[in-house]
Amino acid sequence: MPAAATVQTNASLALRIRAVRSGDAAAIAAIDAAHTGVMKRRFWRDVVARHAGSGRSGGARVGLVAVEGAKGAVVGYVMGRVRSFEFGSEPCAWIVALGVHPRMLRGGVASRLFDEACRRFARHGINLVRTMVRRDDVGVLTFFPNQGFVAGPYVELELSIPETTP
Repeated sequence: MPAAATVQTNASLALRIRAVRSGDAAAIAAIDAAHTGVMKRRFWRDVVARHAGSGRSGGARVGLVAVEGAKGAVVGYVMGRVRSFEFGSEPCAWIVALGVHPRMLRGGVASRLFDEACRRFARHGINLVRTMVRRDDVGVLTFFPNQGFVAGPYVELELSIPETTP
């Protein structure tokens, strides 16, 4: 099916943004699986459990979903948290997960979720947001700069630990 036939436009979206709930984990896992090809039910159940209710209390975590229609179908999500002082960094928010149902891509869902997450972090005195993305994820690498992100002052480093025999 052509992409244009599956994409919603901003004008046609009747979305509501709300705090993530534990019952949203299956829908979030399905959205993630549509993009990654891997169903991670347990992972998302744990992530959602840590973020559920975060929209109502404290500034350390933000978990939001975009829902559409009378039944409130989850069509997008964002999860974030405040981290501070690792290697001298100031307190800042980290967007740790962001996803949108494939039929809703390029319709403004991610932008609305991101904007609301930033508003909630700002209410708690956080004025800097960071994230980390795969360098081969073109969609995500396009989204974040469009939201105003630029390269930060830190460099990600990694090390593969060789398997050891017991």
